[in-house]
Amino acid sequence: MIAFLKGFIEEKGSDAVLLDVQGVGYKVEVSSQTLEQLEAAGSEVMLLVYHHITDNDQRLFGFFSKQEKGLFEQLITVKGVGPKLGLTILSGLPASNLIAAITGSDAVSLSRVPGIGKKTAERIILELREKLTSAEVSQVSPSASGTGVMEEAIQALVALGFKPKESEQAAMKVVNETGSSNSSEVIRKALSMLNRS
Repeated sequence: MIAFLKGFIEEKGSDAVLLDVQGVGYKVEVSSQTLEQLEAAGSEVMLLVYHHITDNDQRLFGFFSKQEKGLFEQLITVKGVGPKLGLTILSGLPASNLIAAITGSDAVSLSRVPGIGKKTAERIILELREKLTSAEVSQVSPSASGTGVMEEAIQALVALGFKPKESEQAAMKVVNETGSSNSSEVIRKALSMLNRS
């Protein structure tokens, strides 16, 4: 069972990356959240992997953070949610928003994700609301209300002249890596990251 892969990005697609791990190419399917965290082709990366094996197929799903992988593993325990839909859900909603939607019984936000109808959204809430204990919530997102910190950081970076997209990516990276819920710390670290690039 493959737990992680460390190698060089050979190619980036819209929903997968091709990783060169010591001369062996692995196709790893990823969410848009993970894809945004990855550097350009040629750079080295380590992805946490969920190795999905069926009778006639093997697929690798990659994640930039432990939190995203943990949430994915929870999602695919829900009846009717397979790995592909699990990845679509993670692409449609950042981890903190997803947890807030599940724990807050917000079926409307969940059903906005392509491929999720009202029934599936309600089933996800029913089956996962209790499982996502407060400990897991704080683990997955240092503050499920961390979206406020993110928004504050993004607005500040945009006000400083950075593009909204790059501001969002930098803020998300800082929050994922440091777990900080202090907006001024997130802004400071994201700023130094953006100034380096």
